[in-house]
Amino acid sequence: MADKELILKLSDIHGVAGFEDDVREFIKTEIEPFVDELTTDPLGNLIAVKRGGGEFKLMLDAHMDEVGFIVSSIERNGFIRFVPLGGWDPRIILAHLVEIKTRSGDIVQGVIGAKPPHILTQAERREVIPIDELFIDIGAASRDEVIQRGVHEGDPVVIHYPAREIHDGVLVGKAFDNRVGCAMMIEIARNLKDKLPFDLYLAFTMGEEIGLRGARTVAASVQPDIGLSLEGTIGADMPGVPERKQVTSLGKGPVITIADKTIVVPRKMIMALEDAAREAGVPFQYKLPGFGGTNAGVIHTSGKGAVYGVIAVPARYIHSPVSLMYFSDYDASLKLVMNFVSNVDRLKGLLA
Repeated sequence: MADKELILKLSDIHGVAGFEDDVREFIKTEIEPFVDELTTDPLGNLIAVKRGGGEFKLMLDAHMDEVGFIVSSIERNGFIRFVPLGGWDPRIILAHLVEIKTRSGDIVQGVIGAKPPHILTQAERREVIPIDELFIDIGAASRDEVIQRGVHEGDPVVIHYPAREIHDGVLVGKAFDNRVGCAMMIEIARNLKDKLPFDLYLAFTMGEEIGLRGARTVAASVQPDIGLSLEGTIGADMPGVPERKQVTSLGKGPVITIADKTIVVPRKMIMALEDAAREAGVPFQYKLPGFGGTNAGVIHTSGKGAVYGVIAVPARYIHSPVSLMYFSDYDASLKLVMNFVSNVDRLKGLLA
């Protein structure tokens, strides 16, 4: 049975792009008993290896980072300015609770300030305030007080509401993109009991949300032959979105990417993933071409190249203060990937 609590724990950890240390340390603790090697490269990627020998390398990757912000300046009156790390819609940032991670590791809470409607003009009520005009209020009266409380320029910031289950199998949390992928890889390491006839690399990467940065160095060092990026992706089955633009839907199982802005997945990989889903007895859906991108975009073109694909768990409202997903979609995705990894003949066929 897939581990629901693992997803919630991972989602709650602070891990803004470039500040993935706490996520990495948690994953290390969880995965170390189940792998043969565990290394952290200079960029901060965590690479776990299950040795099996053989003629090819299979790599699964998932990015540890989440979208967030970074403190850019502290004003004399104690208000804190910030800039985004990753893609944000400025319409949804106002008036949210935030947590700032200080250099000492402490958490300082605050709120993204907004003028109350009573003092807004009619024109102001219709405007979307640019992010560079927003500020964080931690209740401090001066810059000196902010610094005394441990906050400095360069500290990472997240909008944070605790991850939880709001109904049977319905999960909400801030970082399902992409802690669901990290959770799947931990569970795969736990569940693969038999030695595989190939080397399996599990790459937990940094900096995906700011340009696929960690994936570039991982691809160069590992040079996989075959692989999958495991992701949380856009669930767009909601009012106001035409059916043709509903990229994926909740409750329909794992998402197989056909193409996005960074990769056209080889047809033989798509067919192999379809077969793995059928054998695992799980439904699946396709990600419509033209939206987004993943680590697969840089990994499949690195070095000699790799036969690469993407499996994702759909979640509504990603890149927002809180996302919503169905645990059943995660469980089905895990079953699909486990079947894919375990079928050696099918994997060899991808290299033919």
